[in-house]
Amino acid sequence: MNATALCTVDDVPDGGARVVDAPEAGGPVVIVRRGAQVWAYVNRCPHFSVPLDFEPGDVMCYRSQVLMCAHYSALFRFEDGHCIDGPCMGAGLDVVRVRVEEGTRVVLDR
Repeated sequence: MNATALCTVDDVPDGGARVVDAPEAGGPVVIVRRGAQVWAYVNRCPHFSVPLDFEPGDVMCYRSQVLMCAHYSALFRFEDGHCIDGPCMGAGLDVVRVRVEEGTRVVLDR
């Protein structure tokens, strides 16, 4: 079975994020990275169902710890997508299960 590759680990800045198109996951996905760890979420803020990025593909991250919604400044933890500050505090991003394959490729984990 071939896993759907989204990008390589190196395509995602360490402590940052990258948006990739992933029709198999339902649309654009935000992949965040800290060192060798990666997490992925649907590119949609739970506050008003708007994308996290204002400019396509440009998702703001703070101190390699949180994503920030460009529209309403909600802050989401890298590890679990939980909103820790902002208008949707307590809500969470929709998780997209991914894994790192062969040490380099970020793939959908089905």
